[in-house]
Amino acid sequence: MPFVNKIIDDLREFDWNDLQDLETIGFWPAAVKVIITMIIFGSCNAGGYFFHIQNLQIELAAVTGEEVNLRIEVEQKAFLAANLEEYRAQTLTMEESFTELLRQLPSETEVPGLVDDVTNTGVGSGLEFANLVLPPEEIQEFYIQIPINLDVVGGYHDFGIFVSGVASLDRIVTLHDFTIKARDDSFLDMTIVARTYRYKDVDEVEQ
Repeated sequence: MPFVNKIIDDLREFDWNDLQDLETIGFWPAAVKVIITMIIFGSCNAGGYFFHIQNLQIELAAVTGEEVNLRIEVEQKAFLAANLEEYRAQTLTMEESFTELLRQLPSETEVPGLVDDVTNTGVGSGLEFANLVLPPEEIQEFYIQIPINLDVVGGYHDFGIFVSGVASLDRIVTLHDFTIKARDDSFLDMTIVARTYRYKDVDEVEQ
């Protein structure tokens, strides 16, 4: 017990303000030195443990994020696999629709015949052609647009029959930019831009 009593006495008599002056460390009681050493050692261990845990938490967060990304990727691929047949069917339908659309577009050699179909439809509707002009073709990315400027004379009823007849042609023809002027007689002067479309030939696509 004398040893324990001495330690207690040393701690009681020690001026703890001396801890601020490291030059007096040689005069510190052994008990104080032991306590300070234990505090420093414990602080180092606690700090190391804290940083280790922090690093583990960062690694865990990274792994968790990667797991979430992988789960999303798996779910997306599973969804695509489950709907693969539906996608194939939709693609086939689109291809068939595109083929049908191309079928309705005349080739370059068929354009003169289509112009004849338009004029014959007009004449059959009771219209008289005052003028017909083919301006230069308008090249688009996937097709070529062919305008046909029409000046016709006739009545409202004749014009309605013409529009209906053009819509029923096998090839695609659209009507634009209508201008109608009254004449002194019972007829009307009508200016129309008919547009048809043809697909590009292979050599035209490569240009």
